[in-house]
Amino acid sequence: MARKPIIGVIGGASTASPEGVRLAEEVGHLIARADAILVCGGLNGVMEAAAKGAQRGGGLTIGVLPTGNKADANPFIDVPIATAMSTARNLVIVRTADALIAVNGSYGTLSEMAHAFDLGKTVFALRTWPMDKAGVDARLFVPVNTPREAVDRAIEYAKAAIATERAGPTFESART
Repeated sequence: MARKPIIGVIGGASTASPEGVRLAEEVGHLIARADAILVCGGLNGVMEAAAKGAQRGGGLTIGVLPTGNKADANPFIDVPIATAMSTARNLVIVRTADALIAVNGSYGTLSEMAHAFDLGKTVFALRTWPMDKAGVDARLFVPVNTPREAVDRAIEYAKAAIATERAGPTFESART
């Protein structure tokens, strides 16, 4: 049996706009309704909104916390992972996710996007950092217009990634 897709939602904490929070909650709900697992940074803002939406949709939420205290997780996180790694935990989120959706965001989101690009993972961008002048490969940064488009495309991408994962490691993937 294939495992469920794991969709990472990355975005700002205290910098999340009201629109970003609303979009993130809808993204989380749609992830849960697609029978996928949500992974995020576990704190407030976009992360809390996405987790709230996922729980409302009956989904499982994982929060990879920057602190060493599980109690720091927002109330919508089912599985808090206390890393005590500060922003280095961003790489854990990116590596854990089969696909990533960026909503709003600040510098932490930008660092997660950079990790994704470095690993060759696509980021589905919903009103986040513009990358058109940064030289990012168009296959790695895909602007989307709605939460539905973000989730549909991320789920499709994640399922392809899982199928590739099941096929076994290649020399290149074994190196990363």
